[in-house]
Amino acid sequence: MMLLAGVACCGAVFAEGETTLTLDPERSGAEFEVKVLWLIGVHGRFGQVHGAISVDPQREHATADARIAVGTITMRNHSYEDWLKSPEFFDAAAHPEILFASRPFALDNLRTGGEVAGVLTVRGIERPIVLQIEPSACPEKVAVNCPVQASGSIRRSEFGMRSRRGSVSDNVDLKFSIYLAPTPGAPASPR
Repeated sequence: MMLLAGVACCGAVFAEGETTLTLDPERSGAEFEVKVLWLIGVHGRFGQVHGAISVDPQREHATADARIAVGTITMRNHSYEDWLKSPEFFDAAAHPEILFASRPFALDNLRTGGEVAGVLTVRGIERPIVLQIEPSACPEKVAVNCPVQASGSIRRSEFGMRSRRGSVSDNVDLKFSIYLAPTPGAPASPR
């Protein structure tokens, strides 16, 4: 979902031919917000995002895929964490990962901002999603050291999470901060 890491500024870095880059699971993250009682925003974070970006510099496009470990949810109120992992919501025991696979998108979207369309799989249910990438201020050749920021929203009911609709909104806002894994010999900056 969220896997547009670091390619934002790297068009000049790649040699000819397709290149696959790995996401940095330690620095990449995904967050969500849902409204409770239609007013109060409740925030959570997934602690591990794994995946890769395949870049084709000749066609000037890329594709991204990501996996988010549901069991890594953290929230301010720890009792909510178990509730969100339960069958009522994410059902982490049966569906331990959230998946995202993008369609090909223009590399320029990572520099200037733009949309990335793809398929999001939550609880084994696939739905189309469009993520909005923020313009990057990342200088050339240092994309490992600055994130690509993306956001979007889903309706939880479309993924089989229909309970508590009187108190928890159906709309869920998503935010992603994605980094590439450092290449051997290249220093990585802290998060």
